[in-house]
Amino acid sequence: MLVLISYDVNTEDAAGKRRLRRVARQCVNYGQRVQNSVFECLLDAAQYRQVRHLLEELIDREKDSLRFYNLGDHYHTRVEHVGAHPSYDAEGVLFG
Repeated sequence: MLVLISYDVNTEDAAGKRRLRRVARQCVNYGQRVQNSVFECLLDAAQYRQVRHLLEELIDREKDSLRFYNLGDHYHTRVEHVGAHPSYDAEGVLFG
């Protein structure tokens, strides 16, 4: 299933900047960055529970927020892209 993960981490202090780096690092492990704080992740149910748990442990619930959008397995018709940076094939081969 395709899950869109977005986050907003308060970076007013050093601890917030550290949380931001840690959240971003975990998201990179699970998906593709499509905007600054937005990741598209192809996950199975176990991976979804795992990444959600990891991210919830990293944030400060008083200052930060996470959003998870489950677009399911038939996401191709639910995602439209307009503008710069052409979309990528989430199920294709990634080149580094």
